[in-house]
Amino acid sequence: MKYDVIVVGAGSAGLMASVAAGEGGASVLLLDKGDKLGRKLGISGGGRCNVTNAKELDELIKNIPGNGRFLHGALATFNNRHIIEFFEGLGIKLKEEDNGRMFPVTDKAKTVVDALVGKVRSLGVEVRVNSPVSRVIYEDGRAAGVLLKSGETLRSSSVIVAVGGKSVPHTGSTGDGYAWAEEAGHTITELFPTEVPLTSQASFIRSKELQGLSLRGVTLSIWNGKGKKLIEHTGDMIFTHFGISGPIVLRCSQFVVKEQWKNGGTAVKTTIDLFPDRSADEIYSETMALCKEESRKAIKNALKGFFPEKLIPLLLDQSGLKEDITYDNIPKQAWMELAKLAKAFPVSVNGTLTIEEAFVTGGGVHLKEIDPRTMQSKLMEGLYFCGEVLDIHGYTGGYNITAAFTTGYNAGKHAAETTTYS
Repeated sequence: MKYDVIVVGAGSAGLMASVAAGEGGASVLLLDKGDKLGRKLGISGGGRCNVTNAKELDELIKNIPGNGRFLHGALATFNNRHIIEFFEGLGIKLKEEDNGRMFPVTDKAKTVVDALVGKVRSLGVEVRVNSPVSRVIYEDGRAAGVLLKSGETLRSSSVIVAVGGKSVPHTGSTGDGYAWAEEAGHTITELFPTEVPLTSQASFIRSKELQGLSLRGVTLSIWNGKGKKLIEHTGDMIFTHFGISGPIVLRCSQFVVKEQWKNGGTAVKTTIDLFPDRSADEIYSETMALCKEESRKAIKNALKGFFPEKLIPLLLDQSGLKEDITYDNIPKQAWMELAKLAKAFPVSVNGTLTIEEAFVTGGGVHLKEIDPRTMQSKLMEGLYFCGEVLDIHGYTGGYNITAAFTTGYNAGKHAAETTTYS
């Protein structure tokens, strides 16, 4: 049997591509090498599935720093509002949380996965699991089907590659699509981990004295070797046994990777502003007043209500202050150093965890070789790419899944149209 469209990969992009192609009247085969559909979708958003982000489109694109502008064409057809309408049309009630993140009211990713898979099946899409693809078949300058690793050949008019990147490989994303793209003549931009924790060899990291310390509402800044600030993000973070992690660290990680490309892999300076809404002078005055109120206490104890307790010994040491002095013996210059340190606590980072341990893969199929409206290859007719296999990456918070859904929808829609109306 020959299909109109074969979709390879049953993640967010592949499932949405199957829906769009099925709605377009195409005969669709959805293939996945695993035994379960939507595996990465099922663990997204901490297992709650952050289906999209409700921000205005311009703001949404700003939160996809990895080539988000490429998505203008795709979002014109299927954007975050359409995604919300789509899931609510399937009977899934959504709720908006902080920073525009949209979740199912059930707080269960399974709700989203089951509804999406149910929609795929209701459209008559043939689904085959445990069916790994060996390669995409190209004949006479166009995609003509796929060869399974079992040796079976499946023919089609169009092939949509939606196999993801190399991050979170236990969900099936092991980079299979890059070789298929290269065989069609495509360029793969350098792959790198993004939305990934940062590693550090700082003494206080190696000693694990800050391990488990969470900081809320702080600002993390990344600096280049010339002292220029590359990026900053405000929010929450945590110290780990290997370095730093948490939402703002993940958001800054790609800038660390790119700076290390430029500087030959040397360590990158990061600083933490513990009090973004206060100046160093205000911190100086407030902490001095605290110590004056409890003038008989050692400063390490007087400061417990102001700084995170685990951090106090380090802050005092780096400021040249002895822990056991009292208010009457505070040296003014060292106290100002403490206030300045609270505004820019340095953490030297030497890299990131691996691409397999990252939430998102940076790099992928070069976008100059892809039609931004249809996701069709400019080099091979009938060949489409969508989702994380493309060189598109955003911050966590519903942005990557939005990119996956919009590129998947447009790929499926166009593949069906060119098949059924040509």
